[in-house]
Amino acid sequence: MTDTLFSPLSLRETELPNRIMVSPMCQYSATDGLANDWHLVHLGSRAVGGAGIVMTEATAVSPEGRISPNDLGIWSDEHAEALERITTFVKSMDSVPAIQLAHAGRKGSKSRPWDGSKPVFPEDGGWNPVAPSDVPWPYDEDAPELHELSTEEVGDVVDDFRAAAARALDAGFEIAEVHAAHGYLLHEFLSPVTNHRDDEYGGSFENRTRIVREVTEAVREVWPDDKPVFVRISATDWLDDRASWDIDQSVRLSTALGDIGADLVDVSSGGIHPDQQIPSTGPGYQVPYAELIREETDVPVGAVGGIRTARHADEIVRNGRADLAIVGREHLRDPYFALHAATDLDADVEWPPQYRRALPR
Repeated sequence: MTDTLFSPLSLRETELPNRIMVSPMCQYSATDGLANDWHLVHLGSRAVGGAGIVMTEATAVSPEGRISPNDLGIWSDEHAEALERITTFVKSMDSVPAIQLAHAGRKGSKSRPWDGSKPVFPEDGGWNPVAPSDVPWPYDEDAPELHELSTEEVGDVVDDFRAAAARALDAGFEIAEVHAAHGYLLHEFLSPVTNHRDDEYGGSFENRTRIVREVTEAVREVWPDDKPVFVRISATDWLDDRASWDIDQSVRLSTALGDIGADLVDVSSGGIHPDQQIPSTGPGYQVPYAELIREETDVPVGAVGGIRTARHADEIVRNGRADLAIVGREHLRDPYFALHAATDLDADVEWPPQYRRALPR
C-alpha cells in the first residue's frame, strides 16, 4: 500500500501520526538560553495545528554554541526544566516533541537577524567563537577572535552533545536531532572549505566525518533504544569551484550514520560560505538530494526546502522521494498547515475539539 502524507511512520518504537515535521527555525527570543512563553506558544500552536513532529530550533549544547545571545540552550538542568512544559503540551496534542542539538561554531556570537547579524563582542554579551580551523566567517572584518579547537577540546564538544541529549530526554523529548548542517560547527568539520586540520579530525573523509559520527554515537548512547535519533546534514556546499562537501560524501556519511544508529537523515544544503551558488530556491529545490540518499542507502530521509503546499508534500511521500516532509516557512505562515493539508487531501484527521466548529461543512 502506498504511503501518503497522512500515513503513520514508525521509527524504532516511536510512531509518528503523520509525515509532516515542523522544521527547526531559530526564533532568537530566549534570555540566557532559557525557553519562555514565546517558545511555548510558537511550538505549541504547531502541535495544535496537527504536525506529526514538532522540533525546536537549534538548541545550543554550550553557551558558546549559540548563534546569538538570544538562542535557546540546553547546557544546564535549568534549561531542560524550562523546555519541559513545551514537551508536555506537544505530547498532549498527540504530536511528537523533538529537539535539534546544535553548536554554531564560527558562525556564533552574532546579533539577531533583525538587528543586522553583526558580530557581538564578549564585553557586549558575546563570546569568542570556536571552529575546527582558524578560518573566520568571510567578510567579518571586525569580529571576536576565533579559537581553533584542540584535539582535546573536540572531545569536550562531543561530551557537551552527550550531556545535552541526556537533559533533553529528561525534559520529555522523544526525538533528538544532531545538527551537522548549514555551516555550523559539525558541518565545519565535514567540509574542506573550513577544515584545514592535520590531526585525526582533518584531512581524509574518515577524519573529517569523525566528530559527526562520535557525536551521533554519544547521543545514541544516552537516548533510549526505543526512541529515534536524527541527523541533519547539508547535502552539498554549493561550491563546485573548490574542494568542498558534496552529495557523494553525503551518501557515504549517511550510510555510516545508519550503521551507528541514526534513524533518519534530515537533508538540507548549503551554509558553509557566502560564495555558495544555489541554482534555484523554488519549490522542493533540495528534495532531489534527499531522494538520492534514500535510493543509495538504507536510511530513511526527510526532505526540506520550499515545501509550500499539501499536494507537494504528499507527492514527496507518495512517490517515495522521502519519508518525511519537513516544512519550515509555510509553518510560519500557517501554524495549522497539517490540519489544512488534511482537508485539501481528504484525509481523515481529528481536529482539536476546541476547533471543530470551524471544520468545513
